[in-house]
Amino acid sequence: MSIQSCVEVHTEWGIVSARQAGRNLAKDVGFGNVDQARITTAISELARNIYLYADKGEICIEAIQELDKHGAKKGIKVTARDKGPGIKNVREVMSDGFTTSGGLGAGLPGVKRLMDEFDIDSVSGEGTVITTIKWLR
Repeated sequence: MSIQSCVEVHTEWGIVSARQAGRNLAKDVGFGNVDQARITTAISELARNIYLYADKGEICIEAIQELDKHGAKKGIKVTARDKGPGIKNVREVMSDGFTTSGGLGAGLPGVKRLMDEFDIDSVSGEGTVITTIKWLR
């Protein structure tokens, strides 16, 4: 089961398209309305960060399946990738309340709370890749 779509983000329409693609795939995988909203919110935050800080990048959304001790589990994997300036201080950005955009500061810590797995790889001057996974319970 490998359904993947990537959406380029360089305008606000890219944010909207990424959200919609995420909601549709989450629904197809079998997530309920609450988890669909969580996934969509996480995608929106990741896409907005690309738009605000990197000018352009992409959000890739993929249906995944993995075997564990209880059998097969399904989920959705969201990868946000950009070639922007990178994040100088990941630890600071991952602290609650940190904001550079004047927003609420929920940002990346909020994404981490909404999803089950979260990984960030950022190199100053080269860009950032954030990978998140939400598992179907």
